Amino acid sequence: MEIKNKKAYFNYFIEDELEAGIALVGTEIKSVRKGSVNITDSYVRIKNNEAYIINMFIEKYDSGSIFNHDPSRERKLLLHKKEIKKLLEKVQKESYTLIPLKIYLKNGKAKILLGIARGKKLYDKRESIKKRDLQRQINRR
Repeated sequence: MEIKNKKAYFNYFIEDELEAGIALVGTEIKSVRKGSVNITDSYVRIKNNEAYIINMFIEKYDSGSIFNHDPSRERKLLLHKKEIKKLLEKVQKESYTLIPLKIYLKNGKAKILLGIARGKKLYDKRESIKKRDLQRQINRR
């Protein structure tokens, strides 16, 4: 099971990637295993020397009880202090953005692949569309 953020590669230049764990509660892991996750508009913010993912939507578990979770709450990312410090430095000094690229399970634990990215301008996006269309035409032949 793997959920990808396809918009990320269109809207950003991905400079580097980093794997992190996600702190989930209750029935969230069951929803992740089922694949009911949306990370399209989510991003990572660092506050109080801790990393949080914002706008990640994990659907409520069908068979859950009254202890179901809030679908779009902030979730803490599990990273080492050195990694958070490095990310914070890149975000503040070099104006990078932290975006999730994909969510997957590794040894039964939910992991997220973060992309250290720089936003594309409109003309860069147009260029990406042209390249994609040319590649489709070449593949058809």
